[in-house]
Order: sequence, then structure tokens, then C-alpha cells
Amino acid sequence: MTLQTGILLASMALGGLYGVALCWRPHSLFKLVVKTGSTALLALWAYLLGGPILLVAGLALSSLGDFFLEADEGDRFLLPGMGAFFAAHIAYIALFWALPQADRSVLNLAAQIGLIASGVVFIRWLAPSVTKQMRLPVILYGGIILMMGAAALRLEPAYLPVLLGALMFIASDVILSFQLFVRPADAPRLALPSIALWFLYYGGQALIAWGVLGNLA
Repeated sequence: MTLQTGILLASMALGGLYGVALCWRPHSLFKLVVKTGSTALLALWAYLLGGPILLVAGLALSSLGDFFLEADEGDRFLLPGMGAFFAAHIAYIALFWALPQADRSVLNLAAQIGLIASGVVFIRWLAPSVTKQMRLPVILYGGIILMMGAAALRLEPAYLPVLLGALMFIASDVILSFQLFVRPADAPRLALPSIALWFLYYGGQALIAWGVLGNLA
């Protein structure tokens, strides 16, 4: 077994552990290490396989975002976490624009318009549940992740795993927004939504990495 394979398996093991046993539980140092380690190892795996620097940056910045969001029970690190993920999406947008693009078609354009329109409607619906000081960051973050999804929709069919991963990433953020802004602050975190959120997010990141690395050379 190669070093790269071992690192990927370790990432998957940590990701699976977090998803089935930890993601809905209260914050702890162990939970922080498992969550952050699973995505940090994805970044290391991509780096050791010679992945594009923008892919490695997107994965590493996402891991940093995981660290901030898992750092404590309050919202003290919410903005730094959102900032890290914002930067990760910028890296992904730049990466997707550098990858081979599919021929433009009416279907492709309709999918992009549908994605962005749906996102705008959702953000507009969510806004009243967001505090005034967080409203602008949420709108900006929503805009950048929709741009990431629209960029993924332009890729050649060979990059279908990347597109699926990007859409899973967006879906995970929809669930997260409910947990952060719609669910009452004193309500217990339910296991099923947390499990769905995590496996959409981790699986989405893994598919983006696998889809890009699988098309190298």
C-alpha cells in the first residue's frame, strides 16, 4: 500500500467515524481533531498526488473552516470559519475555470440559471432568520458558493464527479444554514440532519478531489 493510499484511507476512516458517531454530539477536542483531520488529510492526499495547487488550497482552506466551526459551542469563530470557506470557494472557482469546459448549450445555461435563481430565493427566505450583523456575510457567502456551483456546471462530462461534489457541498451548506440560523439556539442538535450534512460535505470534497485527480495527465 502506498503512502498516498494510506493517507486517503485514514481520511476516510476519520470521516466515517465523525459521521456515524460524533457529528451531532457536543463540541470536544477529540471531535475537533477527528473532523479537521479528515479533511486535512484529503488536502495532503491531493498534494502528494501532484494535484493542482488550487485544489490543494480549496481542500486546506475548507479544513481550516472546519477547525473554526468546530472550535467551540458559540458563534465566536463563525465569521473566521465562513471566511475560510469563502476563500476555499474562490480557489475552487479559479480551479474549475482552468479545467476543460463543455460546449455551451441551452441545457447548460438553464441549469446555471436554475441553480442561481434557486439559491437567491433560498437566501432571500433565510435572511429574516439571520441577525443583522451576520446578514451581509451570509449573502456574500451564498453568492460565492453559487458561483462555485455554476462554474462546476460548465465542466466537461469527464468531470462529472467534480460537479456532483460541488452540488453536494451546496446541499450541505443548506442544511448547515438551517442548523445555524433557523433551528432555535437552545434546541438539541438532531442526529439525522447532522449525519446528512457531514456526509454530503465530506463526500462532496472527496468527489471534487477525486474528479480532478482522476483526470490528471
